[in-house]
Amino acid sequence: MFYNSQRKSRMFNNEAKEPFEISRSKIDLFLKCPFCFYLDCKMGVRQPPGYPFTLNSAVDRLLKKEFDYYRERGVAHPLMKKNNVKAIPFKHEKLEEWRDSLRRGIRYLHPETNLLIKGGVDDLWINDGGELIVVDYKATAKNSQVDLNQEWQISYKRQMEIYQWLFKKNGFKVNDIGYFVYCNGLINKDFFEEKLEFEISVIPYKGDGQWIENTIVEIKRCLMGDVPQSSAECEFCLYRTAVKNNIKST
Repeated sequence: MFYNSQRKSRMFNNEAKEPFEISRSKIDLFLKCPFCFYLDCKMGVRQPPGYPFTLNSAVDRLLKKEFDYYRERGVAHPLMKKNNVKAIPFKHEKLEEWRDSLRRGIRYLHPETNLLIKGGVDDLWINDGGELIVVDYKATAKNSQVDLNQEWQISYKRQMEIYQWLFKKNGFKVNDIGYFVYCNGLINKDFFEEKLEFEISVIPYKGDGQWIENTIVEIKRCLMGDVPQSSAECEFCLYRTAVKNNIKST
């Protein structure tokens, strides 16, 4: 854990009148471990940053460029046709703003809590009924077929549901079915030959965001209250406890 003094202005203050920003990732952190969330948003002590996934970022950027090509022409991407998705990439003047999670993103001020919920979406499609379809890009590399069946992928599903909720709160018609464009790097090739080939799956997911409103209320209650208990499964908390116990025993 480390303390970043530059984040003081972003720490929650019980007396503050202005809205406090809560990103999609912070909501996920709260659900994983309220204690780590409290340390981050109330005390300014963040978890150590993970390693940057530069290859994943490259895939993300290339996919955006590719879908933008078809967006400008108002036609479906071949992947959409191949997977029988009756939609085209959605064209909107604020798309780049909605994609930029660090500076802006898609936002909604939750009136009951005065929390400003935000997130950065990868892509949006629109169907014949005028409904937005939230799309998220994912990249991995494994021998088996990609899916959404792993326990840790609950974070992916929450991410989709928060984005769907945010666009609904911004007045858009949103289809409950979103899609993960999942790129799986093929690692069973005999030769690298200076290129990495991918198998791309378009996986539908029906979101259910009924948990979001109550979770936002719980987040505000957490921020206003005393230090919460850590999650029994939090790896960061288990590490801190192990270090503390070992130091005491020396």
